[in-house]
Amino acid sequence: MVTNTVLITGASAGFGAAIARRFVADGHRVVATARRATKLQELHDELGDALLPIELDVTDAASVAALPDRLPAAFAEIDVLVNNAGLAKGLAPAAAAALSDWDTMIATNVSGLVHVTRAFLPGMVDRDRGHVVNLGSIAGTYPYPGGNVYGATKAFVHQFSLNLRSDLKGSRVRVSCIEPGMCGGTEFSTVRFDGDEEKVAALYDGAEPITADDIAESVAWVTSLPRHVNVNTIELMPVTQSSAALQIQRWS
Repeated sequence: MVTNTVLITGASAGFGAAIARRFVADGHRVVATARRATKLQELHDELGDALLPIELDVTDAASVAALPDRLPAAFAEIDVLVNNAGLAKGLAPAAAAALSDWDTMIATNVSGLVHVTRAFLPGMVDRDRGHVVNLGSIAGTYPYPGGNVYGATKAFVHQFSLNLRSDLKGSRVRVSCIEPGMCGGTEFSTVRFDGDEEKVAALYDGAEPITADDIAESVAWVTSLPRHVNVNTIELMPVTQSSAALQIQRWS
């Protein structure tokens, strides 16, 4: 088995931590980045020296640009980049939504992802190997009330992933976009609802959502395929979730 060096953003909890655990379990080296250094240290204590914790805010462009040069030699050549850092803030309709929430989502889900990708893509191209895995969402395909800017940022992730594939023609660098539906057991909805656990509990009650481990399985699979295979997009939902009919307002 080939041992890869994997860099994961947003690795302190949820999808990112599950993906880190899966890659270490499969024998790979992991650079785990996130804003919460304490959480990263806990992950290092759990998984050992195969995981290198690095405090990073993807919205800090200067820190992101400097990251490749900060990596020690054993972790310097990134084979797999998992752009996982992202969030949703609020569920208000567009006319009532907080602009600060919109700005935060755009800065993290779009600008942060783009900057991290640009920092590591040239090295992958020079080595003629690598895999960029972007975490999108079904919200980028299926609109829903209150999804406004969050859904738009994930539509960007989907299209950016496809355009990267186009730009990478002639290289062996792969790009995949993983687009989950309702997923439980993470901090996603806690962040979206500003810590209102009653709203979180009501959202997932009886829904049997997919889990962070399901997402980690998907990432592990697309990156383990032979180098001549590129999985462009994976969309996955729990069986209890499906797309709904279009809304119709009937005026009396």
